[in-house]
Amino acid sequence: MLNSTAAKKRIQDLIQEIQLHDYQYYILDNPLIADSEYDLLFRELLDIEKNFPDLVSQDSPSQRVGGAPLEKFASIEHRFPMLSLENAFNDQELYEFEQRLKRFLQNSTPLSYIAEPKLDGLAVELVYEEGLFVKGSTRGDGRTGEDITSNLKTIQTIPLRLHTPEPPAIIEVRGEVFIGNDDFIALNKERVDSGEPPFANPRNAAAGSLRQLDPQLTADRPLDFMVYAVSDPASTKQNTQSGLLTYLNSLGFKINPHAATCSDMKSIITHYNHLLELRPALPYEIDGMVVKVDSFLLQQRLGTKSRSPRWAIARKFPASQATTRLNSIEFQVGRTGAVTPVALLEPLRIGGVTVRRATLHNEDEIKRKDLRIGDTVLIQRAGDVIPEVIKPITDLRDGTEQIISMPRTCPVCDHTLSREQGEAATRCTNPHCPSQRMRSLIHFTSKAGLDIEGLGKKAMEQLFNEKIITDIPDIYSLKHEHLQHLDGWGEKSAANAIKAIADSKKTTLSQFIAALGIRYVGEVTSRLLETRFQTLERLMLASTDDLLAVEGIGEQVAGSLQDYFSDPAVQEMLSTLMRNGFEFSLPQQGTGILPLAGNVFLFTGTMASCSRSEAKERLKDLGGQVSSSLTKKVTHLVCGDKPGSKLKKAGEMSISILNEQQFMELLGQQHNGDQ
Repeated sequence: MLNSTAAKKRIQDLIQEIQLHDYQYYILDNPLIADSEYDLLFRELLDIEKNFPDLVSQDSPSQRVGGAPLEKFASIEHRFPMLSLENAFNDQELYEFEQRLKRFLQNSTPLSYIAEPKLDGLAVELVYEEGLFVKGSTRGDGRTGEDITSNLKTIQTIPLRLHTPEPPAIIEVRGEVFIGNDDFIALNKERVDSGEPPFANPRNAAAGSLRQLDPQLTADRPLDFMVYAVSDPASTKQNTQSGLLTYLNSLGFKINPHAATCSDMKSIITHYNHLLELRPALPYEIDGMVVKVDSFLLQQRLGTKSRSPRWAIARKFPASQATTRLNSIEFQVGRTGAVTPVALLEPLRIGGVTVRRATLHNEDEIKRKDLRIGDTVLIQRAGDVIPEVIKPITDLRDGTEQIISMPRTCPVCDHTLSREQGEAATRCTNPHCPSQRMRSLIHFTSKAGLDIEGLGKKAMEQLFNEKIITDIPDIYSLKHEHLQHLDGWGEKSAANAIKAIADSKKTTLSQFIAALGIRYVGEVTSRLLETRFQTLERLMLASTDDLLAVEGIGEQVAGSLQDYFSDPAVQEMLSTLMRNGFEFSLPQQGTGILPLAGNVFLFTGTMASCSRSEAKERLKDLGGQVSSSLTKKVTHLVCGDKPGSKLKKAGEMSISILNEQQFMELLGQQHNGDQ
């Protein structure tokens, strides 16, 4: 029998040896010992840990599956947002991407790229502290994901401890969880044999497996993982994406062997065509190729837009296509009153998914494509995601097809429809239209709104149809007794929903504005309004001129905001919400409000230190706004080499004038002060 000291030493040796064999088997596909020998090592570790439970460590292979099932997933805020990517659907769009890069950088630096296969799985983030895997989460909305640490630990290709004696203090690794094609086929066969419905495709199977509340169920699924990024490249001391992948592989992660560095767009397109040919033979699903600027220094200079980095783009594979019959048309009314025709199709399988419906967008689109009820139509999943009707197969028409006409009255409330000049959408202008109200409620509680857990689309439709919730304030009057007799609601789900509603009262002003679903006002505009006005009261009192003074807001958006906030019903609704105890926190950078919030900058002359686009992005990161013309709202004129007539005019208007050095010092001071 081992004593505690000897047991501790033997456990450490076994963990190191088992981790080595895991790396050789799962990452390098080069096992050094037979499975039976591996099983003996693992059994020995389990036996010692059973006798010395206080010696069990977090990085022990025995801890890949453990813990009781969860009641729900906790939320995790990403330190750095997990952004989405812009898409390119043809070679021309790749060349346009390169031209945008060169314009932004003013052709100052030669570009080198890396092109990586785009796995069709689920994006996750893994956090390692001092080399130990401590936390893992889904991408979520890009800013906040779900804590799925216990489930991620069950995946053999995710190391519980990094394979290095000198790990970074903290490193946040990002990659894709997926299921291989052969494993997917075997998994579905097991499900069918046991009377369970098969998964539609490998991606759905991976996503469903990761969101099991019981880690043991996740452990039974054949999940795999490949790494492709870190949240902060500076934490790795690597200078390029290609170097980073090599480094991550050395830490114990699987990387995609089909990534390639490319010196120009021509070689990128060649690699894309190579992947397209290779795709059917790959053991996993890919839906495109990701192109990135290889240099991290240039990535930093290029920066990001509101939703995506400037330095990367996804070249999507051609969409899957098939034909089916257009059986009929359904007209849906959205939250802004837009009436959208939806094609009801003879069900068909395309790209691993059963498609029954496809949006037809608007009346003009129907006429342009000459679509008719009864047509045989060509369907594609654009980007392998959204079903779209491409065209009718006119050669197959037999004369029984019917022309599609837009209704004259709302299909829900029977109110007269209208279509404004210059707009493609036909709208129901009845503000009390049940469909508009219901979809506004769904938007308010959705991820694009306040993200109230438990009040998803189906729940909100149910509560609306039962007349329990008919307006936004009703959400905050919801009680347990309202839910207990409804189908699908139990004690726990009702309690969780009530708590989530209470929690939603603490939010940011921008998220609240976005949740209201004001026409033309999305996430980006909501942030502009928050930065400028900072309170709901100030925003509601803002004049049209006040709104137009915000850089990025034009007459259409300003008019929509004025119409919305001047509506007595809206004013009463917002007043009721405020009485319910909403608390708005302003976005913070470091310990304070964005340091240049409220300042408006205008540029003249040529900048030597950085491109004008780069300077503008750095200003926006600090809360500043950038004007395109000299108006009274400009607070600072930044002068580069050979300034134009704006310099003289700014002096006459008593606007603060900064030379390039002063401007760069201002940016540096604000940056240093936020650390």
